[in-house]
Amino acid sequence: AGSKLREVFDKINNLLSGKPVQTEGQTVSVTQHPQGLEFVCYKLAEKFVRHGEGEVSFHHDSAFPIAVVLSGIWELHPRVGDIFLAHLHKKCPYSVPFYPARKEGTSMEEYQRMLGYEVHDSKVEEQDHFLKRMSGMIRLYAAIIQLRWPYGNKQGAHPHGLSYGWRWLAQMLNLEPLADVTAMLLLDFLEVCGNALMKQYGIQFWKTMFFIQKSYIPRIEAVTSSGQMGCLSRLKNFVQKCLRAEEMPLPKGILTPSFWRT
Repeated sequence: AGSKLREVFDKINNLLSGKPVQTEGQTVSVTQHPQGLEFVCYKLAEKFVRHGEGEVSFHHDSAFPIAVVLSGIWELHPRVGDIFLAHLHKKCPYSVPFYPARKEGTSMEEYQRMLGYEVHDSKVEEQDHFLKRMSGMIRLYAAIIQLRWPYGNKQGAHPHGLSYGWRWLAQMLNLEPLADVTAMLLLDFLEVCGNALMKQYGIQFWKTMFFIQKSYIPRIEAVTSSGQMGCLSRLKNFVQKCLRAEEMPLPKGILTPSFWRT
């Protein structure tokens, strides 16, 4: 509910503003310790990224309520946004976007960690689980760049707005694609903020979509084995459908004005 989200936002904002906040039966304030504020900014940013790789990866619609709170907090407390990006880029290098290359002397285990895989006791997580986590984080990022907290003063620009999404898309299309990962991330990104990018960039956006269909999808196909075609087929169908209809669908779960009255 919108009212619940406002409560959550106010509590986080009050905490970061140095006001006393009630939690689990006790009152806490960042002023209680010289590094209190730094610690809270760090842990809060880390928690937002965890929501991306956890909750959003399983419930795609949850990207929007989480993102709108973070967007508002970022506007009032830029430090949280900076640390959020640092956590996000470390956990999901594809959000830069960047495909780390394996350097000489780097162990396979270390390299897999650089690629974003979780490695415990030399055991690497399953590919499906890895893809799901990356997908959740990209969806959260794609939601953040298009949303603003509706109760802010909106005097300045969005602290990390759609221009960053446009740049992400352009940089992504300049990278050599990876099997599985590239198709999935492009589809996630376009599903979540394609509509917002279309409204903002118009003809330039459609040129990019046409480029994806004509030039980039064949490049993804060239590196994709027959067992990894699922994501690629979905991306192909999505792009084709949008170009045919000359319309980007609104993402599922987007927060409508009526949501804020709940």
